[in-house]
Amino acid sequence: MFVSESQEIEIGKEFYPSALWGDVGGGGEFRDERLKAYLKDIVLRIHAVSHRPNLPVDFAIQNSSIPNAWAIPGHVVITRGLLAGLENEAEFVFVMGHEMGHVAARHSASQMTYGMLQQIGLGAAGVALGSSEYAGLAMNVGAIGSTLLLLKYSRSDELEADELGIQYMSKLGYDPTNAIDAHKRLEKLSRDYAQSVGKNSAEGGFFQELLSTHPRTSVRIDEIKAMIRRIPAVRLSGDGTNKRQFQNKTERLRSMNELYLNHYDKAARAMEENELEEAEALIDQAIRKDGTQAPFHTLKGFVKLKKKEYSPAEKSFHVALSLDKGYAPAYRGLGMVHYSQEKYSDGIQYLEKGISIFPDDVVSHYVLGLSYYKMERSKQAIPHLNVLANAQPKHPEIHGILGICYENINDISSAYNEYVKQLQVEPNNEVGRHAAQRVAALRPYMEQRRSR
Repeated sequence: MFVSESQEIEIGKEFYPSALWGDVGGGGEFRDERLKAYLKDIVLRIHAVSHRPNLPVDFAIQNSSIPNAWAIPGHVVITRGLLAGLENEAEFVFVMGHEMGHVAARHSASQMTYGMLQQIGLGAAGVALGSSEYAGLAMNVGAIGSTLLLLKYSRSDELEADELGIQYMSKLGYDPTNAIDAHKRLEKLSRDYAQSVGKNSAEGGFFQELLSTHPRTSVRIDEIKAMIRRIPAVRLSGDGTNKRQFQNKTERLRSMNELYLNHYDKAARAMEENELEEAEALIDQAIRKDGTQAPFHTLKGFVKLKKKEYSPAEKSFHVALSLDKGYAPAYRGLGMVHYSQEKYSDGIQYLEKGISIFPDDVVSHYVLGLSYYKMERSKQAIPHLNVLANAQPKHPEIHGILGICYENINDISSAYNEYVKQLQVEPNNEVGRHAAQRVAALRPYMEQRRSR
């Protein structure tokens, strides 16, 4: 094991912001401080009986409709979509105990050791494919694409995490048979979510992996039943589920989850399909039902931005930030509003603020890089444009733009290499034609350099 405990914690800190933000629907944290306090207390009790109680741990509800949960050293997270579908505390404790079991057993450290921690939040699919004015900017609220923390655990790792989850819930007096219910519920929630977005279980592949990092099968359930039979008799606390309190505490979240599923998520999909009137009608319905959600106003802002209604878009983004000053997509939206109006310096402050919250937000880096490029500040543009180039190397314009920037700072070798990449990706657009001219002009210099 090449990753020390201190390195685990540092890697967890590094990945956590992008893991939290890089998800469908804008990601970030679902804001309900009373609910969070109640659930965090449960998480801390699980942590106290876990095998590594010395590690720091924090808890968050991720604002995503996808039913999922995940943990990395220092953090354990459940999505709004999964939490809304659980029936009682015992199911919640098993899910959290399973995820914390991966950390306790150093499964995540093992994955880090072998370089298998997939970097998330890149949102490559959210970056539109260019235009002659380089204004093909993503209007997506979140990073659509490979957006979950997908640690490739082995079957034995998953079974060990199941067993640890059962151990932890039993130590705390919860009925371990609820582990079976939790597995079945997650499988159903994942299937229902897939159908709601137009996918079906027969399609398999990446989407099924996206919905659940832990496939549920009848064989898996049988193995869990065997685990339960092996543990000593459990002295239950109360009825072993604490269902009534859990249902009362999560009532608002369940109601809000319905709003997201029936209005917000559908509006986001309509916007992606360029059905802007439908998207706006759906999100307006959501806002009328509950105007306290920053993502609702942010999505409305993106719809207005796509309709080139800049003043209403800006207003919606500011309303979102008045509700949640840490909502990263709203800062991205304000940066894009200013970019679209060629107010580049005004947009930079918002884009930089958004990136400080969501460091791997490719779209914000892209727009920030373009803003610096438009202001002829090539040195500042390059690192941000490179984020997009690395995430989406087949983007039809990024390499040509980078070539111009490198040439502007007299880094001829880098400029030449980027121009060559541009010709490999897309030689026939405006940027490609410029790249062809510059490759021809710079080739003698490069050949002379190589001959030295």
